[in-house]
Amino acid sequence: MKTLIIAEKPDMGRTIAAVLEPKAANKRTHLEGEQYIITWAIGHLVSLAEPDQYDARYKKWNANDLPIIPDAFKLWPNPRTKDQLKVIGDLAKRCGRLVNACDAGREGQLIFHLIRDYLKLSQPTDRLWISDLTPETIRKGFSLLKSDEDYAPLTRAARARSQADWLIGMNASRAFTIRHRALLSVGRVQTPVLALLYDRHMEMTAFQSETFFVVRASFEQGDFVYQGVWQGDRLTDKTKAEALAAKVSGKPGEISEYTVNESKEYPYRLYDLTLLQREANGRYGYSAKKTLDIAQALYEKHKVITYPRTNSNYVTEENLPVMGKVLTMLQGTAYSELANYADRSRVHKGNKAVCNPSKVEDHHAILPTPKKASGLSSEEQNVYDMIVRRFLSHYYPPAVYKNHTVLTVVEEEIFRTKAKEQLDPGWKVVQQQQDQGGGSSRGKSKKKGSEDGDGSEEEELLTDRPFSIDADVSVHCRGAEAAEKATQPPKSYTEGTLLKAMESAGKSMEDDELREAMKDTGLGTPATRAATIERLKQVGYMTLAGKKLEITSKGIAAIQLIRGAGVELLASPEMTGRWEQRLYQISRGDASDGRFMEQVKQFAAFIVDKVQQQQQAAPGTFDEPDKPAGRGGKSSARGAGAGRGSKGSTTGAGKTRGARSGTSNGADEGPAPGKTKGASARGARGITGSGGAPAGQQSASQGTARETAASQSQTSGAIAATTPDKPQRSFAEPIASCPRTGCHGRIIEGKRGFGCSAYREGCTFVVWKEYQGKTVTLTMMKSLVEKGATSLLTFKDLGNGSPGKGRLVLIDRNKGTLQIRPE
Repeated sequence: MKTLIIAEKPDMGRTIAAVLEPKAANKRTHLEGEQYIITWAIGHLVSLAEPDQYDARYKKWNANDLPIIPDAFKLWPNPRTKDQLKVIGDLAKRCGRLVNACDAGREGQLIFHLIRDYLKLSQPTDRLWISDLTPETIRKGFSLLKSDEDYAPLTRAARARSQADWLIGMNASRAFTIRHRALLSVGRVQTPVLALLYDRHMEMTAFQSETFFVVRASFEQGDFVYQGVWQGDRLTDKTKAEALAAKVSGKPGEISEYTVNESKEYPYRLYDLTLLQREANGRYGYSAKKTLDIAQALYEKHKVITYPRTNSNYVTEENLPVMGKVLTMLQGTAYSELANYADRSRVHKGNKAVCNPSKVEDHHAILPTPKKASGLSSEEQNVYDMIVRRFLSHYYPPAVYKNHTVLTVVEEEIFRTKAKEQLDPGWKVVQQQQDQGGGSSRGKSKKKGSEDGDGSEEEELLTDRPFSIDADVSVHCRGAEAAEKATQPPKSYTEGTLLKAMESAGKSMEDDELREAMKDTGLGTPATRAATIERLKQVGYMTLAGKKLEITSKGIAAIQLIRGAGVELLASPEMTGRWEQRLYQISRGDASDGRFMEQVKQFAAFIVDKVQQQQQAAPGTFDEPDKPAGRGGKSSARGAGAGRGSKGSTTGAGKTRGARSGTSNGADEGPAPGKTKGASARGARGITGSGGAPAGQQSASQGTARETAASQSQTSGAIAATTPDKPQRSFAEPIASCPRTGCHGRIIEGKRGFGCSAYREGCTFVVWKEYQGKTVTLTMMKSLVEKGATSLLTFKDLGNGSPGKGRLVLIDRNKGTLQIRPE
C-alpha cells in the first residue's frame, strides 16, 4: 500500500511531491505517485468544539451554566474546509502508512493530530522534521524519518496548551461578559499583552513634563573644532542657563582630561521571527502579521529562506556546510560584491555568535537557502534583503572604533565631549544602506535619551574623520548657547516595541524558576505574537494611529475589571510563565499533562467564582464615545466621562456582533467579533446575568449618580488592593466632588477629559485634557477643582502670541471653562 503524506499547506505539499514523486498526477486536492500520495491541511481543518456543540443551552450565555468544563473535549471540523478533510479521510483508507509533514513545531504537531484524532486514523505514522524546503533538505529529512511516537510528549503538550486556552478563554470571557453586560474577550496571552499597553498608557497619562536647559559650547584648537555639553545639576532657570553661556563665550579654556580607547562592534544576531518582525516594523512600517505572511511566502512559495517561525538566533554544526553553499549562490546575484569579499573562515563551529547548538531547539535561525531568489514582490524583496544582509554580515570582521572623551574647562565650568571615530567599518559595509550609523557617518551627532523619559541625554559624535586634539594645548570657546528642553513621557508602543516587550515579559520576575521558564518564550510564541496583536485590534481593545498602538477605553476598562475582580493573574505574565514552564516539561516527558489540566480546570472555576462576586461595571463604562448621552445627558460631559467605550461594545451586550472562542489555532482565546458561532447574533442576544434578566434590559434607574460613584470607587479600590507594590489608578476613580452648584456627582477621568459622574442627570461640567497646547493632568485637575488654579506652568503661548509662565484658572465652575492667567 502507498504512504499518505500530510503537509500543513498546499505549497509545502507540492514542493515535497516535486522531490519525492516528480511524475505524480495532480488531482487538485492531492498529488499521487507510485509510492506516495501527498495531500495537505489548510491550517486548522479541525478545532475544539464550541460550547453549544456540547449542549444547545450554551447558545445563551448564562452565569448559571459556568464554568463550562467538558468531561472530554469534542473536535469539530472547520465548515469552510470540510471538503479537504473528507479528501484526507478517503485517501487514508487507501494507504497503510502516514507521514506527518506539518510544520516542525508544537502547533504543527497539533494540526496533524487533531486531523488524525477526528478521522480516527490508526495507521503507523512517521514524522518529517525539517527547517527548509530545498530538495536536498527534503530528501535528507525523509531518509531520517522518526516514528511519530517519538514526539508523543510534544503532542501531549500541544493538546494541553490548546485545551487549557479553551478553558480559560471560554469561561473567563463568558463570565466577564455576562457580569458586565458587554462583550469582553479574555485570554492567557492577549490579556497580559493588553496590560502592557494599559500600564504604558497610565504612565503617559500621569506624566508631567518639566522644562530644563542644556548649555552647549563650541571649542577650537588650531583648525580643529569640537563641541561640549555643560556638566552639572539640571538647569531649570533660563536666566541662569543664559548667564552661564555668556560667561564662557569667547573665553580661553584648557583640556582637563582626555581619554581614548578602542572598541569593537560585532554583527547583530541572526534573525529569529520576532527580531525580524521588530526590525521590519521599524524600517518599513510592516505589521507583525504582514512580516510573518511575507516570510511564510519566502519560505513556502519561493523557497528562498528557511523555516521562519523560529525563536532561535543561532545555527548548529549541520547548518554550516549549507551556509557555505548559500554564500556561493550569492556570488552570482546582486549581492556578488558583498559575497565575494566575505571571509568564509569567520563562520565555523567555534564561533558561538553564530553556531551555538545549545540555543537551538526546534529550529535554527532564519537563513537564506541556496536557491536564487526571483519573482519577488517589492515587499518580499525588502524582507529577503534584510535576511541576506544579516547572513552576510557574519562573514565580515567587527567594526572598529576609537572612543574619545574630553573634559574641557572654561571659567571653572566643565564641558564634556564624546566622539566615536570609526577606524574600520567591518561588517557595517553590509548594512550601510539600512542602518543609521553604518558606513560613513561624517560628523553626525547621535543622542541617547533615557528610557524613563526624564529628558536626560548625552550627545555622541559619530565620525569616520580623524578626531584629534592635544591635551596640553589650550582651546578657545567660540561661543555657547542655552537650548530649552523638556522631559519626555514614555513612548507609545509600536508593533515593533510591543513585540520586544512581549518577548522579554517576565524577565524581571523575582521567581528564578519562572524567569528561567520565560527567558526564551515571553508572552506567546514567535508563531502566535502577530495573531495576538491582530486580535487585540479586532476585539476593540487597541487601535493603530500611524505606527503607534493606542489602547481604547474598552481595553482600559477590561484591564481594570480583570484586576479588580481578584484574578489579576490573568493580566500578568506570571501565568504564561508557569504554563510555559509546565508545557516545556510535558514536551520533554518530565511532567504530566493530566495533572496540568486538572489545575487549569480549578483555575477556570476560580475565575468564574471571583467574577460572579464582582461589583458590576458602572453604567456607561462601555458606551460608545462621542454619542448623545441619552435622557437628560449632555454629549460633552458624556464624552469626557469614564464610560468611553470602543466601537462594537455597548451596555446591551445583545447588540454586539458575533463572537467565537478561537482557542485551537494557537493565536489566543476568548470571544472575538466575527460571523461565527459562540456569542453570535443569536448567542449574544441570549446573554443573561445571574438573575436571569437579559443583559441589555437594565433599568435606567439602576445607576444613580451616587451608585455610579460608589461603584467606581469600589472597583478602583479593589484594583489598588490587588497590587500593593504598584497601585493601579482607575479612570473610574473619583478625583473630587463636582464643583457645579447643586451637583452631588464626582469628577472622574476619561480618555479625553475630566467629567462628572452625574452627566446622566444633566451635569454639564467637563474639562478637556488638551487646552492651548497644554495637557491637563490628574494633579492639575485636582488643583483646579480644589484651589481654582494650577501651579505655575510654562506655556508656548500665553494668549498674546508670546511664551511665558502662567497658571490655568477655572473661571466657570458650572461648565469647566478654563483660562490662562499670566504671571
